[in-house]
Amino acid sequence: MSDRIFGAFGLMLAIFFAWGTLQIQESFLSDTVGPKTFPLLIASLLGLSSFAILVRPGPEPVWPSLGRFVEILAAVVVMVLYVEALDMLGFVFATTLATTYLSWRLQSPLWQAGLVGVGTAVGIYVIFHLLLGLSLARGPFGF
Repeated sequence: MSDRIFGAFGLMLAIFFAWGTLQIQESFLSDTVGPKTFPLLIASLLGLSSFAILVRPGPEPVWPSLGRFVEILAAVVVMVLYVEALDMLGFVFATTLATTYLSWRLQSPLWQAGLVGVGTAVGIYVIFHLLLGLSLARGPFGF
């Protein structure tokens, strides 16, 4: 039943997406492809995939227990807080905190999770900011 609900929701989303795309006003100066082509292609793929799931669902899934579901929800909350904390704390500190928490929840000891958090944040900072020159969120200390 879960697959059928998911398929029906995806099919409705595809129809809504296609309807929204068809509301786009095209300029007389637009190229032959136009601004509607790519969104309509995405809506078509979503609709076909959802229809396939709706018509031929898989076996009934095993849903996580309530405790595991709360952990998944906590991880989602951490990711939302991470996005909000980027401006206040900066990329390195916010990434360190989020990665440390997520690593810890994946059964790492807290000290190892902290090392993973620092290593991930500094590694990404070095690659993307220092080597590639991309802009990352700056915190109170400038990084």
